[in-house]
Amino acid sequence: MRVEINPRLLRWARERSGYDPDALAHRFPRLDEWERGDAQPTLKQLEQFASAVHAPIGYLFLPEPPVERVPIPDFRTVGNAHIERPSPDLLETIYICQQRQEWYRDFLRSTAADPLPFVGSTTVNTAIETAAGAIRGALHFDLAERARMPTWTEALRRFIEQADAIGVLVMVSGVVGSNNRRKLDADEFRGFALCDDRAPLVFINGSDTKSAQMFTLAHELAHIWLGQSALSDMEPVSTPAHAVEQWCNLVAAELLVPLAAVRAEYRRDAGLRAEVDRLARRFKVSTLVVLRRIHDAGGLTRDQLWAAYRAEVERLLAIPRGSGGDFYLTQAARVGKRFARALVANTLEGQTLHRDAFHLLGFSKLATFRELGRSLGVE
Repeated sequence: MRVEINPRLLRWARERSGYDPDALAHRFPRLDEWERGDAQPTLKQLEQFASAVHAPIGYLFLPEPPVERVPIPDFRTVGNAHIERPSPDLLETIYICQQRQEWYRDFLRSTAADPLPFVGSTTVNTAIETAAGAIRGALHFDLAERARMPTWTEALRRFIEQADAIGVLVMVSGVVGSNNRRKLDADEFRGFALCDDRAPLVFINGSDTKSAQMFTLAHELAHIWLGQSALSDMEPVSTPAHAVEQWCNLVAAELLVPLAAVRAEYRRDAGLRAEVDRLARRFKVSTLVVLRRIHDAGGLTRDQLWAAYRAEVERLLAIPRGSGGDFYLTQAARVGKRFARALVANTLEGQTLHRDAFHLLGFSKLATFRELGRSLGVE
């Protein structure tokens, strides 16, 4: 049985996915004919096509291609131009995080949890040092403690734990849900914040470098303190045109490495490479953040900063990444330990259906669910 479909919708779905016709030709040899309107797919072929391009099949029966927009304020730009079309991977990631946040908000309401006082406690008129100090104090973000940590990657784990401890849901994943074949693109976005006075959520694109993830977390926490949801692609050296993003970038840099401390520590007579490495070890942050702060302290011109930053990014990208790791630790990081513990416990108590819990967690096996619970201390 052939299905009469508007060819424009087939082209829209393919272009939305980022695939060109050649990439799909081996699975759909007549795709070019479908898109021209010279032939029609069967219903089964249409279902397979929708799955391949990650499009809801109902969209393909619409009279015209829908206009999809990011459901939160979108501050991403390329060359200061707004990015118009979000990928299906980005949209699905936001939607699943919104579903998790909705579940957790309802869960907290059932326990009569109070709103979190820090959400929306600042404005863009709050002094950068004041805002960074407030976030640092709430997190118990102690610079002396961080200096004693063996590596800055350990400091990143600690940073996530500190945000989790005060009620922020922090989710770090480089894939859509649990689908390892659908890797998120760090060039499209680095993270986002979903603001809520009881269940604030920060998502960090785990496909980005570890060195970038710490700054992303700090940047998105600044959005939570502002009380504003946002989708961002900021880097430590970015100079955003939007006032909110500019403020959040400045707060993130000050939170991670206070400018007064850099000025006290920075040795102008030492080589840049040695100083960057030494200060990165001292503050347990990435070398990229250190470069930004040396510039802020007057140690590098803007042109020198950009040259050093690009060279450092290339160096970091050339370092082989680890692979594998404990599945349950990875899964807990993807959905956030605070969220996972609450959902597993609530499901074991019979308050949430296993089916719904599996959907929110991104897997379907009861044994996996139980083992995840054990790994989190929830029996």
